[in-house]
Amino acid sequence: MADVWVLGSLNVDVVVRVPRHPAPGETLIGGDPETAFGGKGANQAVAAAAAGAHVRMIGAVGDDAEGAAYRERLAAFGVDVAAVRSVPGATGRAFIAVADDGENTIIVSPGANAAVGPADLAALDGIAAGDVLLLQLEIDLAVVAAAARRAAAAGGRVVLNTAPYADLPADVLGLGDPVVANETEAELLAAAGGRPEQLLVTLGADGSQWDRTAVPADRVGHVVDTTGAGDTYCGALAAALAAGLDREPAMRAAAAAAAESVEHEGAQPAAPR
Repeated sequence: MADVWVLGSLNVDVVVRVPRHPAPGETLIGGDPETAFGGKGANQAVAAAAAGAHVRMIGAVGDDAEGAAYRERLAAFGVDVAAVRSVPGATGRAFIAVADDGENTIIVSPGANAAVGPADLAALDGIAAGDVLLLQLEIDLAVVAAAARRAAAAGGRVVLNTAPYADLPADVLGLGDPVVANETEAELLAAAGGRPEQLLVTLGADGSQWDRTAVPADRVGHVVDTTGAGDTYCGALAAALAAGLDREPAMRAAAAAAAESVEHEGAQPAAPR
């Protein structure tokens, strides 16, 4: 089985439950704040590891207690954290409101994630032909683009998640196999003239579609929290592709993992199984 490499963000999530999301200018009373681990990069790394992949994470945390705890946590999930640097300052933060229906809104403060730069890509010298590099857009976009080009040149497969949405060079979009976008991101991508050769669109309860291959969403017994469901899909998809699965079985594995993820609180499982 090939390795999954994940370059991306690591955040500490501060979660507050609310009865509904406020309208602009409105104040709501929420529940007690809860702290959890998140960040799109780390979420996807944990999901890929949970799906059975050997995962190598590239990123940065602060030199605070949260950063040290995060590196230990990822290692406990089986993620190789040799390329997760500890830098002066605070670990990234995400402030999340979760409504009673499970939907969420998120504000991210990058913290140490802003320190991820070109020098960190030296870790990719170890990528082998057939390995998968999984990317998102919560770190510097120039670094994301350079990583995609570097991995592709080494024979790696690039899986590019366009979240949170930002414009990328056409050649970088062309390296995505696939580019993974939700409905909103796909619309923004089309409006910007982006035309990746391989586009996988996640459609929530309506499943997902990769070119002409459509896969339904798995049934969910009870939605608790949708935070991180898209990240779980991407991580499980990357693990399945690294294992050599074709697109339809890979999408089905990703859909099953995403459905399971919304039945627990937080963007990641509470602890390794």
